[in-house]
Amino acid sequence: MTQTTTAPTTAPATTAATEYGIFLPIGNGGWIMSETAPHPQATYDYNRTAAVLAEAHGFDFVMSMGKFRGYGGSTDHWGRTLESITMMSGLAEATERVKIWATIHTNLFNPAVAAKMYTTLQDISGGRAGMNIVVGAYADEFAQMGEWDTARDHAARYRYTEEWVTALERLWTEDSVTMDGEFVHLTDCQSRPHPAVRPTLISAGRSPAGLDLQARHCDGSFLTADDLPGLRAASDDVKARAAALGRSIKTYSMLTVVLDETDAKAQARRKEYGRGADVEAIVNMKTSWGLPLDRALSMTAENPEDEAFQTAVVDGSPETVTERITELVEETGVDGLMVIFPDYHADLPVFGEAVMPALRARAGAAVGA
Repeated sequence: MTQTTTAPTTAPATTAATEYGIFLPIGNGGWIMSETAPHPQATYDYNRTAAVLAEAHGFDFVMSMGKFRGYGGSTDHWGRTLESITMMSGLAEATERVKIWATIHTNLFNPAVAAKMYTTLQDISGGRAGMNIVVGAYADEFAQMGEWDTARDHAARYRYTEEWVTALERLWTEDSVTMDGEFVHLTDCQSRPHPAVRPTLISAGRSPAGLDLQARHCDGSFLTADDLPGLRAASDDVKARAAALGRSIKTYSMLTVVLDETDAKAQARRKEYGRGADVEAIVNMKTSWGLPLDRALSMTAENPEDEAFQTAVVDGSPETVTERITELVEETGVDGLMVIFPDYHADLPVFGEAVMPALRARAGAAVGA
């Protein structure tokens, strides 16, 4: 397979219904927890190249996570990370068309500070900014900086985030905001200028509280499920919740793509990446979710080669990958897909040249049918 990091002439914005983006490797190791997988470094240069390549090959958005503590292990997975909003501000200058979606943890930022930050990002990007709202659920990540309230349970975290987003939206549209809520307290709070275009709001989470928050405030919902029918049900659910409030919302999912000239070569790549699974880091990640250590160990021991990947995986030739992505989109009804690559600099151009045109062509044919 020919591999190149040279970007072609920037592709025009697409009009096909399905949106495609990339999840940037803002933490070392990217999205595969393995000693035998490519190990992207947490550098602006690496991410800038990935974002520029994504734009050049017709992707619609680039997104980065927020992460403040890694998972150790032999690979020190995510032990080194960049800060999402700062990095995406740089990428807003490095790109012209793709949407720029940065992550914020509501428990770390006062909504008035966040309002100002994203108004600035929206100005830099010319209206392409998006806010990925994360409630914050990993105790160790925030306890290390004294920002984990042990008295605030899951329900309270979502009540807090509801107030936080309400304050944010008011600060973006009102000249003065006074608010005395359960958690958020603002007195004649001002945040001008207001964004000329409201930044896109997106969030993830499958709990009823999370879905309700998305339905009330968000433009996009990131969803996961164990299978395609489950993903269809999740997508239909959050869309119905939004519709009941007179709103609409788009749904997205994530997928790791392992691509090569033939199915056999791609499967061999995937197997090789799984062979080096960093079991210690994987277990540490699972315990950070709140799983008991014995359960995290048993889950990882069952299929460590699969647990090395943090999302669903598609492997194969360009033709096979095109078929499987088309099937996923058609069977689930999601509006967009965020793609992860083992090696963004090598794999993304191949996807852009061999898979993306076929996906767009099939979408256009389906619309015209």
